[in-house]
Amino acid sequence: MDFTIRAASLDDCKDISRMILKLAEHDNVSDQIKITQRGIVTSLQYKYNDLDSYCGLFGAGTNHTTFTVDLEQDGFSKNPFFHGIIAEVPEHFKSRDGHTKVGYSLYFYTYSSWKGRAVYMEDLYVMPEFRGKGIGKALMAKVSQLGLAAGCTQLNFTVLDWNKSSLDFYRKQGCWDVTSDLGYHCMRCEGDALEHLGGHLHFTDQSQ
Repeated sequence: MDFTIRAASLDDCKDISRMILKLAEHDNVSDQIKITQRGIVTSLQYKYNDLDSYCGLFGAGTNHTTFTVDLEQDGFSKNPFFHGIIAEVPEHFKSRDGHTKVGYSLYFYTYSSWKGRAVYMEDLYVMPEFRGKGIGKALMAKVSQLGLAAGCTQLNFTVLDWNKSSLDFYRKQGCWDVTSDLGYHCMRCEGDALEHLGGHLHFTDQSQ
């Protein structure tokens, strides 16, 4: 199958939002999604007809506006927090739902105090009907290529422990499991805990 891998643009945000939701559904974490294209009401109107339907995705009691993430601002402003690439097929290969943008990856650059520059692959997703055609590997290869061009020495990402097919795929690409081999665990602080932690500085902060 013919397909192209290219840099994501502002016009791709709607499709990236669509595929982020599909990835979350696949990973059984839809209730964790706080992402939108460009604001909580307008971004997902192609899927949800009203705000109540949209908010139902997150569960009752969530302050949705507070946690809304703006893909357009965060990925395509002067100082982006992430970068993206898109997998696109010709019109005659479009999906059953009429989509030609059938996969994506989001990535950003980090730093290892041991190894130096690194690239982190936040998402890698291909629509189910287009899997097994080399698109996922091509997306991952492109992120790797961009990382190497930026002087990175490693590509990092996370995988759910039950996702055997993905684990097998990544191992075939030469990747290894940091958790099982070195014992490192991915930790997170968010929400009230982050607010509490960040609001308790008892010394003069000279980092600004």
